[in-house]
Amino acid sequence: MTETQVRTSPYGTWTSPIGADAAAAGQKKVEWPAFVGEEVWWTEWRPGESGRVVLVRRAPDGAVGDVLGPGWNVRTRVIEYGGRPWLPLGADPAAGFVFTHWDDQRVYRAVPGGPQESIGPEPISPEPALPGGAHYADFSLVGDEVWCLREVALTPDRAQVRRDLVALPLDGSAATDPAAVRVLAASHHLMTGPKVSPDGRYACWLGWDHPRMPWDGTELMCAPVGPDGTLGPARVLTGGPGVAVSQAEWAPDRPGVLYVLSDTTGWWNLYELGLDGSARPLCAREEEFGEALWRIGAQWFLPVGGGRMFVTHGVGARRLALLEADGSLRDLDGREELTEWAALATDGRRVVASAAGPRSRGELLLIGQDRGAPEVLRAADTSYADHLPPGHHTVFRGPEGEEVHAYVYPPHHPGFTAPEGELPPYVVQAHGGPTTRSQLVADLSTAFFTSRGIGVVDVQYGGSTGFGRAYRERLREGWGVVDVRDCATAIRGLVAQGKADPGRIGIRGGSAGGWTAAASLAAEPELYRVAGIYFPLLDPEEWRAQGTHDFESRYLESLIGPWPQAAARYAQVSPLRRADRVRAPFVLLQGLEDTVCPPQQTERFLERMRENGVPHAYLAFKDEQHGFRMAQTVVACLHAELSAYGQVFGFEAPGIPRTDLSAARRA
Repeated sequence: MTETQVRTSPYGTWTSPIGADAAAAGQKKVEWPAFVGEEVWWTEWRPGESGRVVLVRRAPDGAVGDVLGPGWNVRTRVIEYGGRPWLPLGADPAAGFVFTHWDDQRVYRAVPGGPQESIGPEPISPEPALPGGAHYADFSLVGDEVWCLREVALTPDRAQVRRDLVALPLDGSAATDPAAVRVLAASHHLMTGPKVSPDGRYACWLGWDHPRMPWDGTELMCAPVGPDGTLGPARVLTGGPGVAVSQAEWAPDRPGVLYVLSDTTGWWNLYELGLDGSARPLCAREEEFGEALWRIGAQWFLPVGGGRMFVTHGVGARRLALLEADGSLRDLDGREELTEWAALATDGRRVVASAAGPRSRGELLLIGQDRGAPEVLRAADTSYADHLPPGHHTVFRGPEGEEVHAYVYPPHHPGFTAPEGELPPYVVQAHGGPTTRSQLVADLSTAFFTSRGIGVVDVQYGGSTGFGRAYRERLREGWGVVDVRDCATAIRGLVAQGKADPGRIGIRGGSAGGWTAAASLAAEPELYRVAGIYFPLLDPEEWRAQGTHDFESRYLESLIGPWPQAAARYAQVSPLRRADRVRAPFVLLQGLEDTVCPPQQTERFLERMRENGVPHAYLAFKDEQHGFRMAQTVVACLHAELSAYGQVFGFEAPGIPRTDLSAARRA
């Protein structure tokens, strides 16, 4: 489109090709790749198939196809956030593979046929004996067994669990005889799967206990492997309270040597570790070479021999590099537009990794060590590329000079510009977690707003991982204060720079981000004019009492404080208890089957809003849980949000149905 064809229209009124249906469709997400001989296999999440996760293979001739038939779903629910769900059983594809099937969470063995078929997945784990079921993840091949983490839910709600490291015989005998499962170890309440040294003499794994979360502190355990396949006494090699080891790998060519990812210095850096616990830093930098261990078996570096390894590194954004034996880093792809590298696999010569950026979504690349041009295994989704906002990383300064990281997505449309002198409305986006982070990558939910003339600032508030331990420790016992303050700092920074209209500021978020959005309305009634609040936690005392899944069952002790010593703080930061301070209109979006943040809290919050006469809309979805899955739900939510922003900010969004901000309805 030429410059003369660009139309002038107020922010919020731009006509966009990115509909709510496109945002709801999501994108195929590539994870858990592996080399299988000369082939590359990976899992792929498909929103259009009700979120089914399929196993995909790419042959050397470029042919790509599903490994399993349409009824199979390669996904584990271990610790509820999942983990590594499959493992090839050899370099030859004909050796087969094992995987966890979502529907029953049993482990199956299969041998693939052609690219579009598979032969006989057969269970190798028992049918679950307890009502809550058993979950498996993070597999290693050891002789004629696979060793892995097993999680057994002791209650139907999975609030109480037991975890063990176990060995499953590949002959399938355990499918009908639970006694055939060998228990190897149980050092901690929470663990990763075991990894056996190349010489078969030792096994290592990570472990931690409540109330610690894995980014607070973990222990790297090591145990000798006996001739009969049993594990001897385990001992701690490194880690502990205040030191988070998030990955460990055996050196492929140096017996008794481990490479570990530890934040001993306050940053997740790499170390060479001996069996006596002696450690040597490999590349000391004030940047992250890894992430928080939210999913069991995640990997951010892979050794390839000779003291070299493929790594991801950076602060906020991530680059892919080769770490040389002398400690130097060599980035492997020079495209600055790619800001996130993840999902690594190596055959010792090459690396497979997923890559994305603000204008690029979800490509899978094969790269050698020589910096040659990468081979595209799965092309990026380039739809709507011209309408994606040019996002960038910005650091703001808080009241006491503290850093606040944020990703800024300004309004962008190739065919529209705003009238001269008009400042754009902006919406603050608070990510969930809360101790996780967003990524600076293309997202159609964000572009749904920016392509219509509404800016989005995605705040990586204190507590977010990816910026060092000191940054994430800022949220400790400060949830509802630090996150709220940092979100306000970021948007006030944009206002001070003359980039945002101070009279048209909103905030949005889901789950923990919904908490921050609601808490921000109460804490900053003069700053925020409207909000989109998704399935929020609204009262931490009630949430603590009702219980949640085991992994996060003690989470609030670090976020707010131990109970009952910190009872006053729980009340002080509760959005429900501070609801009388809320003045801004909002839309609240809730799944009625949500057991993490139940609708009862939402109903109580809304009753307070009705008493105070605050305009709002409530959309409750009877078949949705925590995190919306159905496309029609996401469409309805985005339409309701945009309608609310338009009503408050003073524009009429073309083609968007109006949502009554005084109504409560069930969808």
